[in-house]
Amino acid sequence: MFNSFDFIGKRKIWFGFSGLLIILSVVSIILFRFNWGIDFTGGTILELAFPKNVTVEEVRDGLRADGLETAIIQLSGSNMQGESGDDVIIRTRNLSAEEAQTVVSHVKDKVGEAEVKRIETVGAVIGSEVTKNTLLNVILSFGAMILYMSIRFEHRIALSAIVAICHDILMVLGVFAFFHLEVDASFLAAILTVLGYSMNESVVIFDRIREAIHTHRRTDSFAKLANDSIHQTIRRSLYTLTTTLFCVASLYFFGGDTTRNFALVMLIGFISGAYSSVCVATSLWVTWHEHTGSSRNASSREEKRSKA
Repeated sequence: MFNSFDFIGKRKIWFGFSGLLIILSVVSIILFRFNWGIDFTGGTILELAFPKNVTVEEVRDGLRADGLETAIIQLSGSNMQGESGDDVIIRTRNLSAEEAQTVVSHVKDKVGEAEVKRIETVGAVIGSEVTKNTLLNVILSFGAMILYMSIRFEHRIALSAIVAICHDILMVLGVFAFFHLEVDASFLAAILTVLGYSMNESVVIFDRIREAIHTHRRTDSFAKLANDSIHQTIRRSLYTLTTTLFCVASLYFFGGDTTRNFALVMLIGFISGAYSSVCVATSLWVTWHEHTGSSRNASSREEKRSKA
């Protein structure tokens, strides 16, 4: 089925579809903004002491009524046994005094009576300086990727791959902004994972293109060269995507509330990465080559006319 499909011939569809998704993502980010987690904004710490051992899931069920099921829950105490303990520390978003009392009340109703040991507000774990450093590291990573791809391939391949990676990251950011999902420290780790996956998918295809340039006939167009390279790597890409999505989907559905957003970033990013590396990056490369070739041909014709 894929061996006869003209991926490059459908590039206008890919560009239109991706352009629409990028616009929707940017609009979502502007209108809805991000729901920054307590790692960035600080939060409230609740510490409760129960007369009996309780589990994380029991406490999390008590937090669902207030929409705080993604809160960080830690068990401690002298009676710790396996996955249960009698002292519970809950770290969640900033709560007012009334909200904190309501949360405690709901947890007691669900889990049982408890002594409130402390309710206090804390600052952000990831401060502005660390956030700036993280963004700087991402920018430096992009620069290193462009340099690596330019040395290994050429600058057009490098920039095409970077555009595809930016496309994938925007897809993730747009979904999280639109649905107002929490952005925390694990989100940054997942974004870097998506970046690496998308880069790897692009390298596989462009590596095949580089090899094919020396073996294809000189009369072959860049579109045919790219299509043939995609056909030779598409099965490998699909197998990799399928096995990866199986693992990430398992983490999303069965990993619990604390890892759900982390897994969702990778689900969106991996699907987008497989699509963009095949349809967007290669199409950009072919379009760029064709445009450069047309410009050169036009310049040559103008030169000949002027000499004549």
